[in-house]
Amino acid sequence: MKKHISVISPCYNEEGNVALLVEAVAKVFEKLPQYTYEQVFIDNCSQDNTVEILRKIASTNKNVKVIINERNFGWIRSPFHGLIQCHGDAVIYMVSDFQEPPELIPQFLEKWEEGFKIVIGIKNQSKENPLMFAVRKFFYNILSSASDGEPTIKNFTGFGLYDQKFITVLRGLDDQYPYLRGLVTELGFKRFEIPYTQPQRFAGKTSSNFFKLYDVAMLGFTSHSKLPLRLSAFVGFFSAIVSFLVAVGYFIYKLVYWYEFQIGTAPMVIGIFFFSSVQLFFIGIIGEYIGAIHTQIRKRPLVIEKERINF
Repeated sequence: MKKHISVISPCYNEEGNVALLVEAVAKVFEKLPQYTYEQVFIDNCSQDNTVEILRKIASTNKNVKVIINERNFGWIRSPFHGLIQCHGDAVIYMVSDFQEPPELIPQFLEKWEEGFKIVIGIKNQSKENPLMFAVRKFFYNILSSASDGEPTIKNFTGFGLYDQKFITVLRGLDDQYPYLRGLVTELGFKRFEIPYTQPQRFAGKTSSNFFKLYDVAMLGFTSHSKLPLRLSAFVGFFSAIVSFLVAVGYFIYKLVYWYEFQIGTAPMVIGIFFFSSVQLFFIGIIGEYIGAIHTQIRKRPLVIEKERINF
């Protein structure tokens, strides 16, 4: 009996890519007759013609399945929901903009057949904006160093193959805002990493912006590291010692040079602004953790589906 493979592709405003991605994945599986496959798209309420194109494709290609969200639920919840709706023997996660090459699918399957439950792509190089790649790489390095327990994977975006056993575990999690990249290391399944060079987006414009990147960064820290909280305590303790020593120094100097030494307002103003900024920064860090707790306790669904096609 042939093994069945699910390919899940989240999409938002990808009218220039989805049809070509269907063709590319079909060509890959034409050379892999030992498998059957389905390609699942989860559309996060696109504002262009993506849904219409997917409807047309699905009407003639029963390998293509479509989930249409009621509204945009963000790029954390929607892809994760699509992932756990797949019931193939293995599930391949791949974005819709061709920045994760379908040509790696045979390598993923080969390593999976060797016994690896997770086979992931690591983008060691990229043809995207060099500054953005450097910023992302810097973040991955910081998060990996700060992670509690098993370090998170550097230069990993989620692209890869996941055995259904891993998907079943994900399906049982009660996580309102799941960070897939951290769960891969946290859950501890046998893993193999394949390096690749990330190509440029094929068509359309990315929906990524500073706020989305910041959201993912903070999610990584609040989900898998307590270092920012511990750092705030350490900085507070260190600042208190420095403040006490400076105060003692000023007091002794004033006693010795009572009439000559004028303290002035500059040191006080500088000190007030410095310690105020430190306090505001770490109040913001604490706020991020409180926000993460608030998200978890509301127990909202990951997404609300509007329609399913070919399921």
